Amino acid sequence: MKKLITALGVALSLGISASAIAKDSVKVGFVYVTPIGEAGWTYTHDSSRHYLEEKFGDKIETTFVESVPEGADAERVITQLAKSGHDLIFTTSFGYMNPTLKVAKRFPNVKFEHATGYKRAKNVSTYFDRIYEGRYLTGVIAGHMSKTDSIGYIAAFPIPEVIRGINAFTLGLRSVKPNAKVKVVWVNSWFDPGKEREAADSLIDQGVDIITQHTDSPAPLQAAQAAGIYAIGYHSDMSGYGKKAHLTAAVHHWDEFYADRVQQVLDDKWQSQDIWKGIGSGMTRLAPLSKDIPSDVVSEVNAISEKIGKGEFHPFTGPIKNQQGELIIDAGKTIDDKTLLGMDFYVEGVEGQLK
Repeated sequence: MKKLITALGVALSLGISASAIAKDSVKVGFVYVTPIGEAGWTYTHDSSRHYLEEKFGDKIETTFVESVPEGADAERVITQLAKSGHDLIFTTSFGYMNPTLKVAKRFPNVKFEHATGYKRAKNVSTYFDRIYEGRYLTGVIAGHMSKTDSIGYIAAFPIPEVIRGINAFTLGLRSVKPNAKVKVVWVNSWFDPGKEREAADSLIDQGVDIITQHTDSPAPLQAAQAAGIYAIGYHSDMSGYGKKAHLTAAVHHWDEFYADRVQQVLDDKWQSQDIWKGIGSGMTRLAPLSKDIPSDVVSEVNAISEKIGKGEFHPFTGPIKNQQGELIIDAGKTIDDKTLLGMDFYVEGVEGQLK
């Protein structure tokens, strides 16, 4: 306490505001849309929360609230965290965007980091990884491993993030098998093991021989394992739920990003910004590849990944046609970030209707 009083006295004598003094410790909160579990989207964020505790030790205190529905409940939980002395709050689902902004307006001295959103404020940053890069790579793998050229895709909500992933996967798939098809089933939930399992079983009945997903539970992988087909996980390595089925997964890696943002709060250097990084930064990765994948395919995927990381190749490079067969980007040109962030169409090869 004496050190703090002395520091405040020096700061005031120099005309420096108390808020500009670097912090000795920081209190960080996390809001999760699903249970933490042992795999999936929320699991990746909570793993990084543990990483922060190990890295910063007694300089950090973390708390979390899991299974928070998007909407009014989210605003209530975020408000409680802001009221209880948290310096930095990570809100980790798209539907938390507007609740985060509303709370941030009432608590201007609290910093907020919103995952997957696009609205910012002076004390609200946005962040995501270019997971579509990993999606493209998993599509390439699926193209080599499928025998029926029919892939099942279980999707959560028809928002740009999810549509972008479907399209990136399809482009990777059709770079290997130009006539391959992706069958999409929407479950309208980030996490519903029952619905996800039903969707997977339905797709398997339709003849797909690989299942992938943009949902949070391992239920699709478990369905694939039971049916004796392959699956590609998402968010985290899901191989523990079906080693025979699991080919790989496109995964997020938040550790270093979270540590940087916490350090910036400690140093009083945090500023609102939009972060969207991918393979080149290590923020997007692939889970370990199955031994069933031939070595030449592994080499091909590694080579493409290296080109993406160096900026020598972009998954959304033309020529690209939409679902109706209309050219939307010419050969050699790349779809820009604005279009990617607002993506509301399927590329050629995707079956089903956007709804």
